[in-house]
Amino acid sequence: MQRVSLVFCLVAALGFTSAAQASSLAKAQYLAATCANCHGTNGKSNGGQASLAGYDKAKFIATMKEFQSGQRPATIMHQLSKGYTDAQLEAMATFFASQK
Repeated sequence: MQRVSLVFCLVAALGFTSAAQASSLAKAQYLAATCANCHGTNGKSNGGQASLAGYDKAKFIATMKEFQSGQRPATIMHQLSKGYTDAQLEAMATFFASQK
């Protein structure tokens, strides 16, 4: 009986992990959608601004931090970047890095 309970708990935990990962991906995709007006759907630009699809994760975070601090020249990114937390930037960076 204990073995059945243990197996059930492990299977349930795997299901919750998959659901949490799907939820995290959906949240990251939602955040990334705010970039679509300038950088294209899923970060795939049609020109004008840089594509974010496939962008290096660490470089994305560093660039956004430079916008937040005003260290990097920009027109609107100073204001936009300040609206994101570190966790949100991490999620967006992961999402864009996974796009090809």
